[in-house]
Amino acid sequence: MRIQIQQKYYPLIVLASGVVFFFPFLGNVHLFDWDEINFAESAREMILSGNYSKVQIDYKPFWEKPPLFFWMQAGAMQLLGINEFAARFSNAVIGCITLWVLFLIGTRIRNTSFGLIWALIYLGSFTPHLYFKSGIIDPTFNLFIFLGIYFSYRAQTMPKYIWLSGIFIGLSILTKGPVGGLIWGLTAISYWILYNKFTKLFTFKQILFFSVACVAIASLWFANELMHNGFWFFQEFIQYQIRLFSTPDAGHGQPFYYHFVVVLLGCFPMSIFGIPALASRQENFGKWMKITFWVVMILFSIVTTKIVHYSSMAYFPLSFMAASFLYDWLSGKKRWNKWLTFGLIFIGTVFSLLLIAIPLVGMNTAEIIPYIKDSFAAKNLNAVVHWSGFEILIGITYFIILLVLILRKKDSSEKKWTFIGGITLATAICLFTFGAVVVPKIERYTQGAAIDFYESKRGQNVYVSVIGFKSYAHLFYFQKQPDSAPVSTKQMTQEQFSEWLLNGPVDKPVFFVTRTDRYEAYKNHPNLEFIEEKNGFVFLKRKN
Repeated sequence: MRIQIQQKYYPLIVLASGVVFFFPFLGNVHLFDWDEINFAESAREMILSGNYSKVQIDYKPFWEKPPLFFWMQAGAMQLLGINEFAARFSNAVIGCITLWVLFLIGTRIRNTSFGLIWALIYLGSFTPHLYFKSGIIDPTFNLFIFLGIYFSYRAQTMPKYIWLSGIFIGLSILTKGPVGGLIWGLTAISYWILYNKFTKLFTFKQILFFSVACVAIASLWFANELMHNGFWFFQEFIQYQIRLFSTPDAGHGQPFYYHFVVVLLGCFPMSIFGIPALASRQENFGKWMKITFWVVMILFSIVTTKIVHYSSMAYFPLSFMAASFLYDWLSGKKRWNKWLTFGLIFIGTVFSLLLIAIPLVGMNTAEIIPYIKDSFAAKNLNAVVHWSGFEILIGITYFIILLVLILRKKDSSEKKWTFIGGITLATAICLFTFGAVVVPKIERYTQGAAIDFYESKRGQNVYVSVIGFKSYAHLFYFQKQPDSAPVSTKQMTQEQFSEWLLNGPVDKPVFFVTRTDRYEAYKNHPNLEFIEEKNGFVFLKRKN
């Protein structure tokens, strides 16, 4: 009876875990440049301009992303205000939904124990957990693709589910663009080749229904954009996608193996448990997950622009593999080996040392600065940040708990459950505490001085901009208003507007922010005067 009661409350436990870990302290730290602020600024400009069909940055067309995620953020901002909590609120909700979905699908595929393990391992792994407390697009995008692939799997035995697959892939396209359809397409084609051996995977009718559903959802915005703004937007959008694939955009060029290292380290501890299952034979849904993993990893390893969250779709199949191994180990079908112990201790030690090192660096900046060659980073560390010394206990405690769980792991079912629950919850609590206590201090070093300056100018009849580096922070934290510049500047590109602010006939005071390592190019500019330098940032004012 006790076990039945526990299983009855599993869904509530999963949802409650999401609420407890994802929502508190969401607004505790400023949004981070670039992506968090970029997306929140697009949502803010939708609200202020009243134009929800057009994605904008600095009230100019922004063709890098479709609008679905910005609609979600704008909705949260309408309810909660234009702030950090609202910007991250959508992903916290998506995090709760994701855990619940994993539990339900896991329960359907195997049983409630498997579903619970799957939800726990996702909750208790580093980057999957952290992304639900962020304001980036990928958690929402990834959930839609995962559901699209899941319902494609279901459609093999129940053809009507192909509609749902098309709807979710359409939503993924509406969230981040055609890459959602590309991932699904490559996964389906790979499954057709490797497992179906070129025999029929879906009927023509199913393919037609999938296409209609997918295109209908995506067209909610793409068709409207085409009718109102013509082909130029699509030309820019497509050129941007091609640039991401073919060139190291924004300096994000990395070696081919980059994403494999990112997933191995960033998805600790699920990556350690998932590797054995990836190397073993899979059945049914496991085949789809195995192919999805390799499609994502290979695709984004080929793509020239490599950013950490590009491979985040791999978290879903990797978590499935990890849950499969832990479930089979729990039931005695799989054996624990020394490589698992080594992997957990080695990577766990690395992370623990990192969690300890960050506060130690903060408490000893004066001694460390002389050894830092990057002048901007060195000056960042001049920020006045209070460290109590207790922050190092987060990493120390995590390491001790991890070591105790590994060394006291036994063969009994009860002890195995203690290990699974212990390692996932210890990781989740560690991340929760670190995010609440340490991350705000880190942010003060990296961008605090600049954001303080932007906020100090909020509400003033001035222009605030950046020169010499790329940023979106001045737009969101100065809270630039629509129609705040002359009508003659409306048709200017971003580059032309920046040039106008620097050298053109401006109608009000202009303030600029640059970095100390970029200041030399502007130091003797005839239109600029120095205000102050603070923590790696230089603040300037136009003379006339």
